[in-house]
Amino acid sequence: MTETPTKIVMIGAGIMSATLALVLRKLLPDAHITIYERLTEVAGESTDARNNAGTGHSAFCELNYTPFDEGKIDISKALQIAEDFEISKQFWAYLVEHNFIQNSPSFINRTPHMSFVVGEDNVEFLSARHEAMSKYAIFRDMQFSRDVNCIAEWIPLMMEGRSDSHEVAATKMSIGTDVNFGMLTKEIFACLNTLDGFELNVGYEVADFSQQENGSWIVTVENSESGSTEEVSADFIFIGAGGGTLPLLEKTAIPEAEGYGGFPISGQFLRCDKESIVQAHNAKVYGKAAVGAPPMSVPHLDTRVFENERALFFGPYAGFSTKFLKNGSYFDLPLSLDVHNVWPVLSAGIQNLDLAKYLVNQVAQSDEERFDALLNFYPNANPDDWELVVAGQRVQIIKRDKEQGGVLKFGTEIICSSDHTIVALLGASPGASTSVAIMLDVLKRAFPEQYSSEAWQTIIKSVIPSHGESLIENETLCVNTRNWTSEVLGLNSD
Repeated sequence: MTETPTKIVMIGAGIMSATLALVLRKLLPDAHITIYERLTEVAGESTDARNNAGTGHSAFCELNYTPFDEGKIDISKALQIAEDFEISKQFWAYLVEHNFIQNSPSFINRTPHMSFVVGEDNVEFLSARHEAMSKYAIFRDMQFSRDVNCIAEWIPLMMEGRSDSHEVAATKMSIGTDVNFGMLTKEIFACLNTLDGFELNVGYEVADFSQQENGSWIVTVENSESGSTEEVSADFIFIGAGGGTLPLLEKTAIPEAEGYGGFPISGQFLRCDKESIVQAHNAKVYGKAAVGAPPMSVPHLDTRVFENERALFFGPYAGFSTKFLKNGSYFDLPLSLDVHNVWPVLSAGIQNLDLAKYLVNQVAQSDEERFDALLNFYPNANPDDWELVVAGQRVQIIKRDKEQGGVLKFGTEIICSSDHTIVALLGASPGASTSVAIMLDVLKRAFPEQYSSEAWQTIIKSVIPSHGESLIENETLCVNTRNWTSEVLGLNSD
């Protein structure tokens, strides 16, 4: 796109659209931004705090981000995710300092991030991981211990009643966080609603797209309550509708959308609200994923903060539904298949039989089997203190591949039309935690000329001080930036 857009339409009122809209208001103050959301409230799907782990994914504790092969640790993905989360914290700190969000910083709470493993091989892995990661300033505060007394001080709930016949180890990053992305998103939208040139429409379903000869688009939207339809014009469209993005992307008929499919995975957690138990555990503790399990299914016992309410969540337990959204339709998966993606979807399924087997086992689990998984983390757990709750729906990307037919992709992927008039976001974790870095990538893809201009770079750097520099290579910048965000976001005290 060479011309600056004046009419921008975004679909989906979650953390991604909220972040992009606020950044674009600074970069394109004269543009009109309209957001359409199918639900009657913002942040109602994956962004809702009860539909995600709220971890503030920073690679401090997620072991799947640091694969271990033949005695070597690859921490490249962990470094990237950790830096991206620091970028998010800079953006949030900017919003707090400049009063863009009012109830600051209650959406983010300091919650230590820990990894916990059992068994000699796993202890060796965690030790090697700590050694490799602690060489970098972004991970330098990471503590490692295989001393049961030390670990018991960190996570007493998990060590009580545990057999001493197995070797254990843990790492701890005290600067970890719990993030209520739903609250944050609502705060951003409350700010956006006060700005000229912004319009939020909830309860609207996008029915169709049509591109005009001049490159602009006509978007047909339907009011869910009245059933009436209207057409709106747009110079630029962003589709950030979570699991609902793929069906919408297919409606655009842009060539770049061909060959993409999606595989939905639902999630459940065990939740505990008993105060004595909740107060005895203040951490997010991640273990190792089961063989064949997707990254989003790594078991973890988490402290969660919902507004002024605290709880413990354990899970997730994977399930299967043909819905692409928690509030979606059972026809989402079959209707997403067409001649362009049916073979990639089938090919990816054949190549991921371990995942299929894992999902079958998860769906077939009894309540007792689910609780047994919790006992591996919390040996003295009482089933009467826990209830099963349904979490969000995620859609894993399936992408056409010349050699393999189709491959299952984890993470997020940006789809951009060749004329840069449409950008769509597919994928799941780490998602919300790295939303700011992802939206910068969206801007870079959609507006390459403007993005590289001195004017845009100056504005972006005023919001994100580390922009254009590496927090991995520049240790001083990393430390100073983290000190600033911790102070502004209230993360300096345990």
